[in-house]
Amino acid sequence: MIRAAVVGLGWWGRQITRSLAGSGEIRVVRAVDPDRAAHEAFAREHGLPLSAALEEALADPEVDAVILCTPQDLHTGQVLAAARAGKHVFCEKPLAMTRADAEASVAACRAAGVVLGVGHERRFEPAMRRLRAMLREGRLGTILHLEANFSHDKLRHIRPGDWRADPRNPAAFTGMGVHLTDAFLELAGPATEVYAAAARLVSERPNGDLVSVQLRLASGATAFASAILETPLYIGFRVFGSEGWAEIRNATHPDTPGPATLTVQRRGGAPETEEFAWENAVLLNLQAFARAVRGEAEYPFTDAEKIGNVAVLEAVARSVATGALVRLAP
Repeated sequence: MIRAAVVGLGWWGRQITRSLAGSGEIRVVRAVDPDRAAHEAFAREHGLPLSAALEEALADPEVDAVILCTPQDLHTGQVLAAARAGKHVFCEKPLAMTRADAEASVAACRAAGVVLGVGHERRFEPAMRRLRAMLREGRLGTILHLEANFSHDKLRHIRPGDWRADPRNPAAFTGMGVHLTDAFLELAGPATEVYAAAARLVSERPNGDLVSVQLRLASGATAFASAILETPLYIGFRVFGSEGWAEIRNATHPDTPGPATLTVQRRGGAPETEEFAWENAVLLNLQAFARAVRGEAEYPFTDAEKIGNVAVLEAVARSVATGALVRLAP
């Protein structure tokens, strides 16, 4: 059993704590949040000692790993501190806001011999697992293009000052769009070019209501991702290949039980649709992290993917700010 401290008890830190309540692989043994008064009742409900500072968790010999659910600008410093303390670290997205910071975190964890996990749980959804296997078997032929949209209005009331409203984070791309680009990189390889546009039409958030991102991949394929904060839930993911296409549609947000469908259209055949029951992908990701910590299996995110997705995020922000296409270094 891996013993973990959850750092940050906002919406997602609480969601992770609840998700791990019944896990037989990783258990929360401590909570950390600087606003102790706001979270004492929650910590007491879950039987967790509550610390105000990360250093207390890092000094605790009963803590094997830390799970960072903190604002994005704190991630790099906290990952480096955890690595220095010899603690494994699971960092919620985004791992960093710049490629340089992501490289520093990856290098520090590698040097310390600790596992670095990242909060891209959508890789673990049943329909996405089936699509991944299908692509690896070559059932859709050569990948030509990918499209994805992750939109909802559950965060439409966030206020200026919240990290999701940071102008460096176009339309909460760090909370939504990075899941899509993570999938692009895993399924079809690294990106070489990024062009992005954002708009603010109905809200007062300084970072806007929507962002659209066009990518070119090293393979020659293209991809398109969009995220909107002012429309009812829509989650779709599509892959177009030389021998067919596939589409995933999710009925609910990943943190809420609900089915997903995978429709496949192969050349010369009829469309085939399969429905998948909801699984707790957040829990599955954390359990994969725990198995990697125990040395039982490789964590299914490469260092190149961790760094490459942050490089895409940085390029999205730069393209939105300048209106120019951004080319990524290898």
